[in-house]
Amino acid sequence: MKIAVYGGAQPKPGDDVYQQGILLGQWIGENGHTVLTGGYMGIMEAVSQGAAEKGGHVIGVTCLELEEWRNAKANRWVKEEWKLPTLRERLWTILSNSDLGIAMPGGAGTLAEISMLWNHQIIGILPNSPIIVVGDGWHKMFEVFYSHLGKYIADHDRHHLHFADDVKQAIQIAEQYAKTTAISS
Repeated sequence: MKIAVYGGAQPKPGDDVYQQGILLGQWIGENGHTVLTGGYMGIMEAVSQGAAEKGGHVIGVTCLELEEWRNAKANRWVKEEWKLPTLRERLWTILSNSDLGIAMPGGAGTLAEISMLWNHQIIGILPNSPIIVVGDGWHKMFEVFYSHLGKYIADHDRHHLHFADDVKQAIQIAEQYAKTTAISS
């Protein structure tokens, strides 16, 4: 299974969320899955490190626009880099080449990734699979979203989002999904 992991670029080694990213990556690698990330620092690096250390395949989907803006290169754990010209192409490439999406804590970019994946599943451009959002921050944000704008989201479209308190719960959701599908790495 190809698992896309989204998350902020800000976490550093030693931060709790960075360590959670390493644990998630380790589970991905240990179970023979491939991880796709944005390929740079923070959560992307942590998940890449964990997966690589456990023998998993790590694809970093990078882009020239970000590299020019941030002066960044793919993290050292990336085994296969897919470099694209634009952020838009990068986002679509990650979304359309993964079987499952997991969103760790992050900012506007991570929210955009969650929203695009969710919307593309709702309208049938991408196949249905769980979108696992990890952490209390996402849960609270979507509670507010549903309470104020919920009339714009059909009840049957809410089932795409799966809320996990932590990485362990996210892994349980991902394992259940893997058992019920015929997707392999």
